[in-house]
Amino acid sequence: MALARNRRRERSVDYWPGFVDALSTLLLAIMFLLSVFVLAQFLLSREISGQDEVLNRLNSQINELTQLLALEQAVGQDAEDALANLRASLAQSEQEQSRLRELLSSNQGVSSEAEAQIGMLEGTLADERQVSQRALNQVELLNQQISALRSQIAALEGALDVSEARDAEAQTQIADLGRRLNVALAQRVQELNRYRSDFFGRLREILSDRENIRIVGDRFVFQSEVLFPSGGAELNPEGIDQMGELATAVLELAREIPSDINWVLRVDGHTDNVPLSGTGRYVDNWELSSARATSVVKYLISQGVPAERLVAAGFGEFQPIAEGDSPEARATNRRIELKLTER
Repeated sequence: MALARNRRRERSVDYWPGFVDALSTLLLAIMFLLSVFVLAQFLLSREISGQDEVLNRLNSQINELTQLLALEQAVGQDAEDALANLRASLAQSEQEQSRLRELLSSNQGVSSEAEAQIGMLEGTLADERQVSQRALNQVELLNQQISALRSQIAALEGALDVSEARDAEAQTQIADLGRRLNVALAQRVQELNRYRSDFFGRLREILSDRENIRIVGDRFVFQSEVLFPSGGAELNPEGIDQMGELATAVLELAREIPSDINWVLRVDGHTDNVPLSGTGRYVDNWELSSARATSVVKYLISQGVPAERLVAAGFGEFQPIAEGDSPEARATNRRIELKLTER
């Protein structure tokens, strides 16, 4: 009666570890997505930082050109004021000359002093005309410089607009990359989950009548006594039969999974908490669990399973699934676990 109850408990399915592994897988996928997104943000921030430096230099040059333009405008205004003064002086001199000439024509007997004054006024008028012409030339040169400065400012504003447009385009590309990455990751997870379900379904069909094989979450668990002799890591005849059926299922599944899905079959070796004597072939449980997992992997490779799709790991006695030191708990913890996962 007690034996029947124990068997029913061993055949019961515990879905909690599978739920935890699924959440762990989802968390790893999200962390990978966040890492890619952070890297893309880092690269974009570096590019934007370089663009910001260029914009700062352009703004600095614009400020300098603006100040220079203001200075040139001030100089041009001063020149125009001086020209206006010269023109006023010229008009006054011409009026004085006309008045003197009228006085000369009305008074033929004017002295030579008046003629000398007229000559001096004419010389002054000629000098003022030269000064006026130089001022006009300066004004023309300043107008040309102002036009050139305005052209440079327009070119800088155009470059600034282009840089801002490129920045906006880069932001849009990053957002689109994030969306496409999310879609790709979701598709890969769905495909791997589908093939994992197919793999477990086939193994259930092959191994459903074996009492020493259990399903714990998303893993198949083989008791070590079925596969190996006590304290050894060489597969016994019964273990070879079971691993041969497993190799057949893995090969069938490998032909169906697309090559772009990076899957592996992980073989984990576990022992109980009884320490080894240290005088045998294996010093401790670490070596024994690793040797057993490696033995299973090598046998699967000998049956044609690609080596790059297999992973062997030993956990010693440090990952028990049954607590306590009873013979039943220790027997439960001596096991080989198989899990289909991503590399």
